[in-house]
Amino acid sequence: WLVIDRKVYDVSKFSKRHPGGSRVISHYAGQDATDAFVAFHNDKSLVQKYLKSLLIGELAPDQPSFESNKKKSLLEDFRELRCTIEKMGLLRPNYFFFFLIFLHLLVLEAAAWLVLWYFGISLVPFLAGMAFFTTAQIQMGWFQHDLGHCSVFRKPRWNHLLQTVVINVLKGLPASWWNHLHNQHHAKPNCFRKDPDLNMHPLLFSLGKTLSMEVWKSRFNDRKLECDFYIYIYIYMYILESRKRSSCLTITSTSISSVS
Repeated sequence: WLVIDRKVYDVSKFSKRHPGGSRVISHYAGQDATDAFVAFHNDKSLVQKYLKSLLIGELAPDQPSFESNKKKSLLEDFRELRCTIEKMGLLRPNYFFFFLIFLHLLVLEAAAWLVLWYFGISLVPFLAGMAFFTTAQIQMGWFQHDLGHCSVFRKPRWNHLLQTVVINVLKGLPASWWNHLHNQHHAKPNCFRKDPDLNMHPLLFSLGKTLSMEVWKSRFNDRKLECDFYIYIYIYMYILESRKRSSCLTITSTSISSVS
């Protein structure tokens, strides 16, 4: 069961047929999924047709529709901000812009191969071709990212079709694999055991002492490694604290000198 706009839905069977994957929707089992629902579904009228058959009840008036570890005022501020952004039209895509993006990616990709074909594989042509190819590949990653979020075209089918061309054909990576992991990342960002990025890159994405230790203990059972990591965490926190103090001292000395 999960909650959307204070209405309770049973998605036990539907989760297996969920277009975004069963894990994305199951991560919100027993929780309020209103904000994730709004963020992931552009065409709300289409999705509402499926929700009607899954509706089983509604929250009691005295029951809060947000998690106990979340701040209600902060959630309301973000929801108001999103409504303002939508009214300003900032979420509406510019098709001409994305056409130019795709065109310049193809030009860079072709230029990388043409430079090597015409000038050979000596040092200068090789470096020039590498620069063209690397730039194109990096930009393709961000372009397919927008397509994977269904942020370019109104219909998800067209987004997924062009995403397959970009990431499968031009980059050589499976779009289904990327969508499966990235949807979970945005559904539960930086949540242990739910965000795949924490499993793939634990040292880069696990921020803060509590989450870092939790990830480390789950991956390594050796107490020696655990103790060593405690030391690294303390060093990390000490460096941050030292930088804060030095910046405060610099600001204070500057203020004193300016006053004097």
